[in-house]
Amino acid sequence: MKADELLAAYEQMALVRRTERAAHDLFMSGLVKGTTHLAAGHEAIAVGASAALRPDDYVFATYRGHHHALARGATPEECLAELMSRATGLCGAKGGSMHLTKAASGMLGSYAIVGAHLPMAAGAAWSARLRGTDQIAVAFFGDGATNIGAFHEALNLAAVWKLPVLFVCENNLYMEYTPIADVTAVPRPAADRAAAYGVEGQVVDGNDVVLVREAVARLADRARAGYGPGLLEAETYRHFGHSRADPATYRPAEEVERWLKHDPLDLARGRLRALGVPAEAVDEADARVAEAVAAAVEAARNAPAPDPREALTDVWADGGAAWRT
Repeated sequence: MKADELLAAYEQMALVRRTERAAHDLFMSGLVKGTTHLAAGHEAIAVGASAALRPDDYVFATYRGHHHALARGATPEECLAELMSRATGLCGAKGGSMHLTKAASGMLGSYAIVGAHLPMAAGAAWSARLRGTDQIAVAFFGDGATNIGAFHEALNLAAVWKLPVLFVCENNLYMEYTPIADVTAVPRPAADRAAAYGVEGQVVDGNDVVLVREAVARLADRARAGYGPGLLEAETYRHFGHSRADPATYRPAEEVERWLKHDPLDLARGRLRALGVPAEAVDEADARVAEAVAAAVEAARNAPAPDPREALTDVWADGGAAWRT
């Protein structure tokens, strides 16, 4: 990345981090109902990957998908308003934290069922081929999904049909509360399975936005050229527990400390210093982010509640449920 590109990536990661901090605080204040699955620590994967993709490419994420929604063009206000069940939310208060979707930006949803969206990404890639475009689809998923049948089914079919789809595993070492290493026969739960399907597998430092962008760009170019799917295992670590109900006390203190010292924002700051970017420029980026998120929180707080008459709109493909009765 050039210096200006890296600074822009840093600012976007900082925006994700501060928006998630706001989501945490709003949840603790009782303004966010249900639960949230924060992606603090995963920012470099979403931002780095998005920097390597085109605006018309398709992205599918998990319930831990705030960072992908923001990286693909959703605003902090849209996301926070959705979490707070406001009419101005990204999905009009019908999706909540686990279903952030912005189809106009290619963000085709966050999915609560583990692994369910991987075959959907393969389908989107098949659609692109049928329509004769050179779009690609990208499915982001956690390490736990690698032991789900849908992961293997999607990977196999994508390889057989040479679909333009990328599978990106955000390996944060834990499948909810259980270490992935305790229940998986291979050291790399995603990358080590790739060869069985004739798919190229790669491991990358998921906390380094530059390395993520380079890896995704290479696999994306390969997929667009007709060489089929790619699988990227991005090693990362979540700063919070699995969800807001999880204090994450099962993680060894020394492991947490080691990973917190490998923070995506700190790594980006170090790269910016090495490129000669003045500290003032980074501080200015942080200030812009703080101002933007503060304004988003205020706007979301003051946004109206959804109109009950809209409850059954945009639920079924035809806009209503009448045909089902």
